[in-house]
Amino acid sequence: MKFQYHLKKEEQHTKARLGEFIYNGVLYETPMFMPVGTQATVKTLSPLEIKELKAGIILSNTYHLWLRPGEDLVKKAGGLHQFMDYDGPILTDSGGFQVFSLAKNKKKDICEEGVYFKSHIDGKKLFLTPELSIQIQNKLDSDIAMSFDECPPARADYEYLKNSVMRTLRWAKRGKMAHQNPNQMLFGIVQGGAYADLREYSAKETVKMDFDGYSIGGVANDHESKEEMYNAIDYSIPFLPKDKLRYLMGIGDPIDLVEGVCRGVDIFDCVSPTRLARHGHAYTKYGKINLKNAKYKEDFNPIDPNCDCYACKHFTKAYVRHLIVADETFGARLLSIHNIRFLVHLMEEMRLAIQNDTLLEFRTQFLKDYQGGTHE
Repeated sequence: MKFQYHLKKEEQHTKARLGEFIYNGVLYETPMFMPVGTQATVKTLSPLEIKELKAGIILSNTYHLWLRPGEDLVKKAGGLHQFMDYDGPILTDSGGFQVFSLAKNKKKDICEEGVYFKSHIDGKKLFLTPELSIQIQNKLDSDIAMSFDECPPARADYEYLKNSVMRTLRWAKRGKMAHQNPNQMLFGIVQGGAYADLREYSAKETVKMDFDGYSIGGVANDHESKEEMYNAIDYSIPFLPKDKLRYLMGIGDPIDLVEGVCRGVDIFDCVSPTRLARHGHAYTKYGKINLKNAKYKEDFNPIDPNCDCYACKHFTKAYVRHLIVADETFGARLLSIHNIRFLVHLMEEMRLAIQNDTLLEFRTQFLKDYQGGTHE
């Protein structure tokens, strides 16, 4: 079912927005962090646990589900919601990020029709087009589908990025024409690297196509600086409509979430909470910590005394450290629960600050605490 986004309030001192939508009779508020369930599961957690963490939209990956188990099987199962037993909203990305990372020779493998690449599973040569990406997402029956865009290297030169933006616009038009699921929203994606004029052009031309929402892409690259990321947001946001969702793709660092919200972004996603958990890392109010460190061996305090999650209510750092060091799955589960709840709660705090027009004060205190702590 399509849901209608409503803008409730714009914060007085920033570009932050408070919004809401109703899905299956449940009210969801934005700004929101979306946990990633790449292969129709958020790693180590059940759908019930995701709901108990008060997460809203979750994200699944078109590329991975296309290869395994296949979109036809998911459709036969009744779509992603039935297949994974999640009755909340689901977003599927286009598969573009994974495909472009697997296309080794960009000049050779990327053509006007689509992208040639090799499967990470068996090395089989595959070809993905804007139309096929949308058709796969139609069959997955997610609530939000993403346009298939070119994901250019962060350090690409101006001419490359200009051509990339034009190709992404052509692909967006082709994907929109191929979209055949009336219950599914379709988002367009703004590209343009760190260039203000390309971002503006991309945003304006994408908005002309009248998508259900808009994403800011090309900002989750390991070689991109924080300043370039924030500039890309600032160059894009002014040209996006106020009455539709704005999505910053692939971003989950707590500081980036705060900065993104202040700049007018509504929804974010990232694999970082569960990935960090599997390596023993936890978010806390005073920075990120590594529970593998020996100093936590006899630390009988919660991971974060400010957190209300199951892990922090019931277990100590010493116990979680023991699980991680012993390579017990329960340790990764507990840290995944905590890390996701930390980011979801951070969004709750920012929504309250937006409501009270105190987001700048919140930002200042959060950064002071988080950056002033010991990051390990």
